[in-house]
Amino acid sequence: MGLHHSQLPSDILANLRKGVVIPAHPLALDANRKFDRRRQRALTRYYVDCGVGGLAVGVHTTQFAIRDVGLYEPVLTAAMEDARAWTDRPLIMIAGLAGRTDQAVQEAKTAVRLGYHAGLLSLAAMKAADPDAIIAHCEAVAAEIPLVGFYLQPAVGGVVLDAEFWRRFASIENVIAIKVAPFNRYRTLDVMRGVALARAENRISLYTGNDDHIVLDLSIPFTVMREGGPVTLRFVGGLLGHWSVWTKRAVELLDRIHAAVAAGDGLPNDLLALDARVTDCNAAFFDVANDFHGCIAGCHEMLRRQGLLEGIWCLDPHEGLSPGQAEELDRVSREHADLSDDAFVAANRERWLS
Repeated sequence: MGLHHSQLPSDILANLRKGVVIPAHPLALDANRKFDRRRQRALTRYYVDCGVGGLAVGVHTTQFAIRDVGLYEPVLTAAMEDARAWTDRPLIMIAGLAGRTDQAVQEAKTAVRLGYHAGLLSLAAMKAADPDAIIAHCEAVAAEIPLVGFYLQPAVGGVVLDAEFWRRFASIENVIAIKVAPFNRYRTLDVMRGVALARAENRISLYTGNDDHIVLDLSIPFTVMREGGPVTLRFVGGLLGHWSVWTKRAVELLDRIHAAVAAGDGLPNDLLALDARVTDCNAAFFDVANDFHGCIAGCHEMLRRQGLLEGIWCLDPHEGLSPGQAEELDRVSREHADLSDDAFVAANRERWLS
């Protein structure tokens, strides 16, 4: 038997359930598209100093292709070493898991060996499988590591999954969270219904990955029906590629939302108004106009402009900014300058790069 959630440090589980900012960690490459260890370390230090509650490494934003070039374990190792060397705060370390069952199980074992607390399980490789086979796949991986489910939007390779699937998934005892990222209200509600029907709302923490609705997801209750009565669930935090950029402001935003929800007086209008502004930024970062083709490069470009990355190189030489995307990044940087953390980065960048 692998790692069970009951074996996790109590402060890690408490933070996961309270809700934290977990950025999806990008991959720093040099001009030869080789791993840039120094700038990868700088990114980790940046996220830690922003006050994040965890890091997701080896996920979509880190580029799934790291597996094809022998970088999966080195990149996971780097994030763990650099985070531990930079802070003694408890950070929830989540490893991306991908591929068919044999591969995903091996990646889970690697993650546990390196000290990771949970695995974010991509189901893209199981797209052709039936629900029974997908659940069996999830159970096999959950035998090795606590699982964070992942409803990935179909536009970038996700599988459409109904409420009954999510009921069965939430019934797997070693599932501790779900990243809900179908970019679709109806499918988001399917996850909520599934968790409620499994009576797993106290074990499973819900994290938004809906980059098109970050602020509202975190602000509003989701009430679904179970046996004729209402059950209310909430997103407690976010595990987001969007939050790999302007991360200091993301931490401040989540703190503000948590405080407003706890006060119970309703959400102030100026906070709710941020939903559209953050989504506007995301449209540029994630290259929505071109079906997300430049989503990783867009985040890289924002980090490059801040001096954290040297360039926007991806492992796939065909992956880069789309036509017009740089102009959109210019626009949102200008129109939403108060949502950026440029001054914070400028004040600390040389220390992170040292």
